[in-house]
Amino acid sequence: MAQVTPVRRAGWYLLGPAFVAAIAYVDPGNVAANISAGAQYGFLLVWVIVVANVMAGLVQYLSAKLGLVTGCTLPETIRDNTRTPARIGYWIQAELVAIATDLAEVVGGAIALHLLFGLPLLLGGVITGAVSLVLLAVQDRHGQNVFERVITGLLLVIAIGFLSSLFVNAPSAADVAAGLVPRFDGPESVLLATAMLGATLMPHAVYLHSGLARDRHGHPAPGPARSRLLRVTRWDVGIAMLVAGAVNMSMLLVAATNLQGRDDTDSIEGAHAAVRDTLGPTVALLFAIGLLASGLASTSVGAYAGAMIMQGLLRKSFPLLVRRLITLIPALVVLAAGVDPSRALVISQVVLSFGIPFALIPLVRLTSNPALMGADTNARLTTALGWIVAVVITLLNVVLIYLTLAH
Repeated sequence: MAQVTPVRRAGWYLLGPAFVAAIAYVDPGNVAANISAGAQYGFLLVWVIVVANVMAGLVQYLSAKLGLVTGCTLPETIRDNTRTPARIGYWIQAELVAIATDLAEVVGGAIALHLLFGLPLLLGGVITGAVSLVLLAVQDRHGQNVFERVITGLLLVIAIGFLSSLFVNAPSAADVAAGLVPRFDGPESVLLATAMLGATLMPHAVYLHSGLARDRHGHPAPGPARSRLLRVTRWDVGIAMLVAGAVNMSMLLVAATNLQGRDDTDSIEGAHAAVRDTLGPTVALLFAIGLLASGLASTSVGAYAGAMIMQGLLRKSFPLLVRRLITLIPALVVLAAGVDPSRALVISQVVLSFGIPFALIPLVRLTSNPALMGADTNARLTTALGWIVAVVITLLNVVLIYLTLAH
């Protein structure tokens, strides 16, 4: 049942849902994609992080607004506006995206445990999955507010873990500025840019935020109370995306500054070793701790989103352990099979990017519907920007398919 937060509370108290969604933007897939981009192409793809983060801010606000205004999650609204056969197909693609999401997060947690304690990757994956169950149990037993505080605390650990390296060896301002000019350098750079988009604009976060906002704030009636909540939500999203964007940017800048031209930096383990050699063991330790916090937090948030998607689209819910195992098993299979974990992370982000249009197109269409949104329907400019985001990402995916087949 929705937890209605009294709107008379101080504005800072109303912040929180966006910080849970923001975990999706700093998951281990981001680490792999951003470090690969920086190590291979230097500052070339800095602009991708900036553009992706601005896009993410708009998308996450629209999702939260939908939940507040309609009192329904995005999956529930899609279900109510879609016929059964199409709804089943829609759920299947969403489930595949959830599996790709969990792959990135569990593998990232396993790598972090291997770096910190030397644990085998498979054992690390099992531990990551088990800890995510504990975090989900916290949400189930103690409510969303406590869950938000735990996840926000982990977000702070992630930020410290990755931002600390920038203070040891800061990148050149001129190089960073040059990276803001949009351009590519061959098919592999397009692949990495798509992976970075998939790691930033994650479908499950788009679905989830509508439920987070609704469950935290309820379904306020039109008027001053709703207007205030929407205003606070814009601040919530803006601050959360600023934190996530800073963390993502730090990953790429550290790799571009310290890892470019070095051997064996195409994996997280290699990047960790290079960071240790160039910036010292303390920074490398913080790097590994940030990666571990990222994997633990993001896999619990991803499982939470998967349950919300299934409940919304199918009107079915499964026990927490069953739901956790559905998406955990493929990740454990990848670890057991000996697949290169860092490459699996990057490819998983590409898979995620193909699920983005299925989340974005309904979101923009629904929030632009006056019959559904009333006075809070998107402004024309907002709708135009939403469609631009959806079209750009879809076209980038088409280009990626072409380049992959051509080469």
